[in-house]
Amino acid sequence: MLLLTQLLIALLFTLLIAHYFKLQWLRRRYPPGPTPLPIIGNLWTLKFVLHRETLMQLAKTYGNIFTVWRGHQPIVVLNGSQTVREGLISHSEELVGRPKTPSTEEIAKGKGISFSSGHNWKQQRRFTLTALRNLGLGKKSLEVRIQEEAQSLVEFFAMQRGKSLDPTQAIVHSVTNVICSVIFGRRFSRDDKEIHQLIEANELLVNNLGTKWVLLYDTFPWLMRHLPGPHNNIFIGNAFVEEFVRKEIKIHKENGVSEEPLDFIDFYQTKMSQDSEDVTSTFDEHNMIRLVAELFGGGTETTTTTLLWAILYLVNRPEIQEKVQKELSTVFGESQVIHYEDRKRVPYTNAVIHEILRITNIASIGMIRQTTKDMSLQGFNIEKGSLVIANIYSSLYDPDYWEKPKQFHPGHFLDKEGNFIQKEAFIPFSAGHRVCLGETLARIELFIFFTSLLRAFTFRLPEGVKNVNMDTILGGIVQPHPFEICVVHR
Repeated sequence: MLLLTQLLIALLFTLLIAHYFKLQWLRRRYPPGPTPLPIIGNLWTLKFVLHRETLMQLAKTYGNIFTVWRGHQPIVVLNGSQTVREGLISHSEELVGRPKTPSTEEIAKGKGISFSSGHNWKQQRRFTLTALRNLGLGKKSLEVRIQEEAQSLVEFFAMQRGKSLDPTQAIVHSVTNVICSVIFGRRFSRDDKEIHQLIEANELLVNNLGTKWVLLYDTFPWLMRHLPGPHNNIFIGNAFVEEFVRKEIKIHKENGVSEEPLDFIDFYQTKMSQDSEDVTSTFDEHNMIRLVAELFGGGTETTTTTLLWAILYLVNRPEIQEKVQKELSTVFGESQVIHYEDRKRVPYTNAVIHEILRITNIASIGMIRQTTKDMSLQGFNIEKGSLVIANIYSSLYDPDYWEKPKQFHPGHFLDKEGNFIQKEAFIPFSAGHRVCLGETLARIELFIFFTSLLRAFTFRLPEGVKNVNMDTILGGIVQPHPFEICVVHR
């Protein structure tokens, strides 16, 4: 028995050594990076998570294009504003793919937009953009819905009469109703239990994406599938969201599609009927479920989280909050309806919103991409099928482009005369063919909700509280810790 044990140990040791040398041979085909170890690759160096600041630190050693290893799988990292933008924009066609990972296959099975590639991705994305435009995206009709939800939020906060509260649920409900009106054709009351369950399930999904548990799941799926842990919450949350969408689709089917589609599900069902004889069509119910689920998820958590960060930064910097309020009062008074087009009239307020998007960088490093063909970037050859991360954070915090990258500084978006200016390094919604589908909607929502709240209220810390917790929680998006504030009517 002792001899057998010794032989097994010797065999295992030999296999590990062989694997180690195999990795060193494979490394020569990729940009430089930390030395990978057998089985775990660079997971130990990365502390089992692809952390945005860790990747920036590695860039100081290995350059703005380097490689890290997730187990036996290499991931090429693009770092710094120039490199990231060159990759995402100049090589947008090559970097349009999305890899199949154990976690994303469990969630989407190649359907929808976020985790799909090729023909399916192209058809679904093109249709979704068209449907959203037909439903009012970029038009006054959708702005009116957003203004109504913003006013509903203002009225809710006014009823609290300045008492201490956690603003999260109030904000997420109003933001959720905007996307619900687009995809489901209806809004939900604040006491509707079902919508609260849907929001909680979506939070369960989003909060656990991007964590070390997902990295471990994708590295060791044969093991993690059988173990308890937070990674299972992703699939639980996703299953609930998809089941809710199925119920909504069933209701739409029972009601029948009107001559003029009223919401996204109507548009999709019409498209399915039109393409029923087309063998190249990807329009089916599974894709519809995934698209609606993705639109819901993307249309709730991101805007809600950005508004929560906005409140925290303004509470922490009351002089900036006061300057925004002064500009809004001067330009709009107390009763004028604010439109998205009005952002050009309030350069300081517009700069503050952009700075919040920059410094919070809720998308963190962005989603992993896969090259669809061989490409060359800054002297490095990257083979077809390679996994690539364009570190969005490194562009938004690049000291070569931002005067005070780690400080909340609205002046980043203002010239010497106080006029608003765009910055090429500002890509919070990513760039290229995979740019965020909901960027336009998010920008409109943020401006209208932000200005509506700041014109009506002053946000303050509760009595006795002196410090603001600005630490982050890294998950599918970068979130603040729970907090309470007082919403005081001006």
